[in-house]
Amino acid sequence: MTKDVLTLASQDMRRRHFATAIKRLEARADVYEGNFEYYLTLGIACLYVGDVGASSSYFQLARRIKLTDTRLLLGQAAIFLRRGDTARALQYYLEIKENEPLNKTAEQAMEFIRIHGDYDTICRWVDTGRIEQFYPPLGFNPNKVLAILFPILACFVGVLVAIFIFPKNKTYTGTRADLSKIELTSEEKSDAKEEDLTTQSYKFVFTSKEITKKYNNAIQYFQNHRDNAAQIEINYLLNSNASLSIKQKATTLMGYLEIPDFDTIRDVPTCSDVLENYILYLDCWVNWGGKISNAQTYENGSYSCDLIVGDDSLSRYEGTVTVKFDSTPILDGSQFVRILGKIVVEDGRLCLKGRAVYQSVHK
Repeated sequence: MTKDVLTLASQDMRRRHFATAIKRLEARADVYEGNFEYYLTLGIACLYVGDVGASSSYFQLARRIKLTDTRLLLGQAAIFLRRGDTARALQYYLEIKENEPLNKTAEQAMEFIRIHGDYDTICRWVDTGRIEQFYPPLGFNPNKVLAILFPILACFVGVLVAIFIFPKNKTYTGTRADLSKIELTSEEKSDAKEEDLTTQSYKFVFTSKEITKKYNNAIQYFQNHRDNAAQIEINYLLNSNASLSIKQKATTLMGYLEIPDFDTIRDVPTCSDVLENYILYLDCWVNWGGKISNAQTYENGSYSCDLIVGDDSLSRYEGTVTVKFDSTPILDGSQFVRILGKIVVEDGRLCLKGRAVYQSVHK
């Protein structure tokens, strides 16, 4: 089967045939226009051959499509490190560590900067090629490890044969997680609502059929990795006349929802929608952009500010919300910022529980 150019170029790069990879990719520039992996792969290949100018240009094209890919951030950090601009490099490494706390390449690069971050040492490392250990990893070179892999593969095949001859019992865990324990019973479906509405007031009043549908929607959204959409359905149920057992299962489902990052977050509500009816959006995640004001750092290290939500010029204003961080984030208060946070209520006030920030390093 014929392989696409991106696959062939990746194979070339693992064999350290960077010039071949660049030639392949540049010949398909018209086909892959606007493709993130194309620009990223070209940028990395150019970085390894020492063409820093071309590498930087391709990384900038990739960044317009995706902001927080670790390989991209490592590549851009490496460019600044090569130039001796350790302050800018550290900004990228800190962003990587925030998204992937266990990333070894970023950790080793930060340690290098701390101990050997002077310009003369960096120049020597660039000259000898040692700086490449901080580039985006390429994986094993198959030309070097093939001889080692043959005996390992032979053993592996033997193990596979044994597994297929003596199969073990398998259990189905669903598309994303095993939610069988919180599936609605037939009794819960037929009696899904509270019958006595006089003891408590509800924001939403549904029929049993509507409650069952919203619960099933939440399950389906979860399995499709649309956690914000699932959370909204859960909030409908928790603030409705749904039965206690259904509300308990909906709360259990919340425990399966994951924390997103800037690239994986989906179904982001607008600030204006949240301010209008925040009950529906509690515990949802947002990545709102805007300018900050009233920033404060407290004695315990926590930080708060007001985020004026809108575009970079604030010509489109959506609203203002308080943001709170457990520790002070690294950001420039005079520049446009994008904040990843969770919608919560603290002390009776709507606010964002901040998790991460993104600001372009280009002013």
